[in-house]
Amino acid sequence: MEWLLGSLGAIGFAHPWLLAALLVLPVLVWLLRVTPPAPRLLAFPAVRLLLDLPRRDETAARTPWWLLALRILAAALVIIGLARPVLNAGGAGSGAGPLLLVVDDGWPSGEAWSQRVAALETALDRAERASRPVLLLTTAPGDRGEPPRVSAAMPAQEMRERIAALRPRPWAPDRAAASRAVAELGRAAQGLSVLWVADGLSHGNDDASRLGAALAALGPLTVLTPPPAALPVVLAAPVSEPGRIVARLATLPAPAEREIAVLARTADGRTLDRASARLAPGATSAEVPIALPPELRNRLAALVVEGSANAAAVALLDERWRRRPVGLIAGSAETADQPLLGELYFLDRALSPFTELRRGTVRELLARDIAVIVLSDVDTLTEAERTLLGRWIEEGGVLVRFAGPRLAQRPDPLLPVTLRGGDRQLGGALSWQQPAALAPFPETSPFAGLPVPSEVRVTRQVLAEPSVALAQRTWARLADGTPLVTGEQRGRGALVLFHVTANTEWSSLPLSGLFLQMLQRIVQLSTGVGAAPGEAILAPYETLDGFGRLSPPPPFAAGLSAAGIARETPSPRHPPGFYGPEAARVALNLGPSVGALRPFGPMPPGAALRTLDAEAAERDLRPLLLGLALLLVLADLLISLWLRGLLRPVPAARAAASVALALVLASSPARAQLQPMAMANETRLAYVVTGTSAVDDVSRAGLVGLTDFVNRRSAANLGEPVGVRPGEDDLSFFPLLYWPMTPDQPNPDAAAVAALNDFMRQGGIILLDTRDAGSGQGMNPGGEQQLRRLTRGLSIPPLAPVPADHVLARAFYLLTDFPGRYVGGQVWVQRDQDRANDSVSPVIIGGHDWAAAWAVDAQGRNPYATVPGGARQRLLAYRFGLNLVMYALTGNYKGDQVHVPVLLERLGQ
Repeated sequence: MEWLLGSLGAIGFAHPWLLAALLVLPVLVWLLRVTPPAPRLLAFPAVRLLLDLPRRDETAARTPWWLLALRILAAALVIIGLARPVLNAGGAGSGAGPLLLVVDDGWPSGEAWSQRVAALETALDRAERASRPVLLLTTAPGDRGEPPRVSAAMPAQEMRERIAALRPRPWAPDRAAASRAVAELGRAAQGLSVLWVADGLSHGNDDASRLGAALAALGPLTVLTPPPAALPVVLAAPVSEPGRIVARLATLPAPAEREIAVLARTADGRTLDRASARLAPGATSAEVPIALPPELRNRLAALVVEGSANAAAVALLDERWRRRPVGLIAGSAETADQPLLGELYFLDRALSPFTELRRGTVRELLARDIAVIVLSDVDTLTEAERTLLGRWIEEGGVLVRFAGPRLAQRPDPLLPVTLRGGDRQLGGALSWQQPAALAPFPETSPFAGLPVPSEVRVTRQVLAEPSVALAQRTWARLADGTPLVTGEQRGRGALVLFHVTANTEWSSLPLSGLFLQMLQRIVQLSTGVGAAPGEAILAPYETLDGFGRLSPPPPFAAGLSAAGIARETPSPRHPPGFYGPEAARVALNLGPSVGALRPFGPMPPGAALRTLDAEAAERDLRPLLLGLALLLVLADLLISLWLRGLLRPVPAARAAASVALALVLASSPARAQLQPMAMANETRLAYVVTGTSAVDDVSRAGLVGLTDFVNRRSAANLGEPVGVRPGEDDLSFFPLLYWPMTPDQPNPDAAAVAALNDFMRQGGIILLDTRDAGSGQGMNPGGEQQLRRLTRGLSIPPLAPVPADHVLARAFYLLTDFPGRYVGGQVWVQRDQDRANDSVSPVIIGGHDWAAAWAVDAQGRNPYATVPGGARQRLLAYRFGLNLVMYALTGNYKGDQVHVPVLLERLGQ
C-alpha cells in the first residue's frame, strides 16, 4: 500500500501520478528508430566528369541502438524528475493520520536552532506529500505569559508560516502545562503520530518523562534531541575578586575533553579579553578567571560563552560591577578637612570625581554596602571593630590605611606587614641625607605601568619589619628599596597600607597625579555594590532574546522593584536583561536561576529516540535528474550533428582536449607555482601564523586595517596581507613581518630560524609583539618569557629604546609615542652605533598589541577597544603603523634628510 502511495524504500515521489508517462516510452522507441540520411557534400566537377559518376539509390539508415537507448534514457529521466523524487522520504514525521509537532522553544533551544527548524520543515514536507493535517504545540509560555496550547489542525503549507515565525524564548519551558494541554487534546482526538523536537534537558521533577508518556498515549512518538556538541553551556553568577572576575560555567558531562571560552565584552559588542578552560571528560563545571586592567574592567558590560546561542550563556554586568562607594575615617576628626593640611583633604579631592564618598564610624559605614574604607592615621580601633573589618575584607572589601604619628607609635594587627616602632624621617635616628624618590613599580604590583614622576619626594615614613613575605607584599617602594605601599590579599578582599600620611606632612605624593592614579587602581580591586534596595519600579531598558542578544524589551515586559530583582526568576513578564535608567541599570540574568543541569528524562517504551544530526535530511532529486536529462539531450544533439556530417570530429576533439588539458593544469600542483608570481607582483604585509586561531584572526584583521589606512593616507599601494610559516613559505616577497607572541606557540625549528635570519639579513623587518602592554597587564601576561623562548637562535642585534630622533618616529608622521591597544612600556630597535643593514633595524620589539588596535571587522568597525586613550590612541596606533611601513619600504631615507641643508650649502658654494 505504501508503494501505491508513491514511496519506494527511502525514495518518495511528490507527484507519483506522473510516473504513468513511462508507459509512453515504447511509442517513443518506435518514433525515434529512423534517422534521416546525412546529405553528402561534393564539389561541383566539370560536365565531362559527371559521366563517370556511378548511380546509386540511397535508402534511409536505422538509428543505432546506443543512440536510441540514450534518447529513451533522457525521456525517462525527464518523466521521473517531473514526478519529484525525494531521497530519505520515510524518516521522522512520515506515516498516516494527523501529525502533532511538539517543539521545546525555551532558553536551551537557541543552540542548533537552525537544525531544529530544518527537522520541522522536513516533517512538513512529508506531511504535505501525504496530505496529512498538522498540529503544533510549543512548550514555553508565550510573550504574554499564556500557557502552552495545541493549535488547530491545518494543512502543512499553512503550518510553514507558523514554523518560520518560531523563535527561542529567553525563559524555561513549562512542560507541566504542555502535559495538561496534551491531556485535553487526548480526550478529543486519537490516532495521531507525534514528533517532539526536544532541547535535551529536564527542567523540573521528571517533566520530560511525564510529557513523553502523555504524547506516547496519542500515537507513535519520535523524539529528536540535540547532539552532545549542541547542548547548552550556562554562565552562573560571576564572582568578583581583586584584580579579576571569575566566570563560573555549568554544563552536562561530555565523553571527551573539551575547551570552553568566555569573552569579556563592552556595551557596544567589542571583545576586551578571551579566557578559556578545559573540561575533563565527565566534568560539569569550571571556573574561568578573567584578569583585566582597571581601565578595561570598568568598560565591561557582559560575559559571553563563545559560540553559544542561548540567554543563559550571557552574564550581564550592571552598575554593581562599577559602583564602589568609599568610606573615609580620620584619626583626628576635628582637623580632617582643613585645606591643604587635613588628613582627608587630599583624599576627598582625589576620590570624589569618580566615586561616592561617605563619612562615619566603622560601624556606621559597615551598616551599608560599601566597597572601600580608608583609615587615615587611625590608631583607636577596638577589638570588635577589627573583627568586623576583618570579616568585611574576607567578603570582598578593601581597607586602605595611611600612616601617621599615631599609627607609627601604636600599630595594631590589622596591617599587611609588621611595623617597626617609631618612624623614619630627615634628621632622625633613621634618616636620609636628602628626601627619597620613588622607584619604578614592580611588575606584580597593581600599580605596574603607572609613570613615576621625578618630582615626588618622601621625607618621612613608617618602616616594616624584614620578613620573607615583605618583598611579595610590597606594591611600591622608594629608590633605596624601603616599602612605600604594602598590600595583602585576604579572602576576596585586600588590605593596603601607605607608609606615609594622606597629606603633605610626610611626602609630596598627595600633590601629584600619581596619587590619584594609585587610588583609582586600589578602588578597582574592590567588589562593586548595588544600589540601596527600595520599592522603586525599574522599567526594562534592554532585554535578551532567545539567542542571547540584547534588544529593545518586548511590549508585554513589566518593571521590577529594586528590592526584588535579586530574587526574580526570568519569565515572560520579566525577561532577562537590564532594568532601570541607563545611568543606574540593574541586570537580571538567567544563568543563576537555572541551577544544576540535568539530562533529558527517560522516554516511555516504544518511543523512537534520535539526535538531530543523525536524522537524515530529505533531498529533492528533481534538479539532479533534470540536469542529467539535459546533458543527455545535449550529447544527443552533438551526436546527431556528427552523424549528419555537420560536425567535424577532428577540430571538436582538439577543442575538447584543449579544455580538458587546461582543467588538468589548473588543478595540478603546477598551479602552486603561480602563487610566488602573485606575491612578486604586489607588495604585501605578512604575519607569522601562530597556530592559535584567535590570535591569527586578530593578526590578519590588524594588517587588513593597517593596509587600508596606508593605501588611503600615502602613495603606497599594498595588497591583501597573508599569513606565513617561516621555513615553509618564501619570506623574500615581504618587507615587514608581524609576529605576535603566544604561550602555546611552538619553538621555531632549524629551518624556520634559518629563514628568519636570512629574511633579516636581506633587509626585512620583523615586528615582535609580546602583547603584554610592557608590564604583564595586557592580553598576554608572560610575554617577555615567550619572547626569549621563541627568539632563541635568531641573530638579533644589540637593542636600545627608540630614541626621540629615530627615523621610525618621523618616517611619515612626527610621533613621540608608539601606542597600540595599550600604552606604556618601551619599544626597542637596533642601537644606532650598529651600522649593519645601512642602519635599518631588522627587529622592532614591543608589547602594545598593535594588531588589535589596527584590526577591522567585515563591517569596517574596530572590534577591540584601545585603552586608556580611546579613538585618539587608535589614530596614533595607525600613524605608528604607517611610519613602520614607510620605514620598511624606504629604510633610512628620512634619516638622510637631516643632511639636506649641508648638501644644499655645499652645492651653493
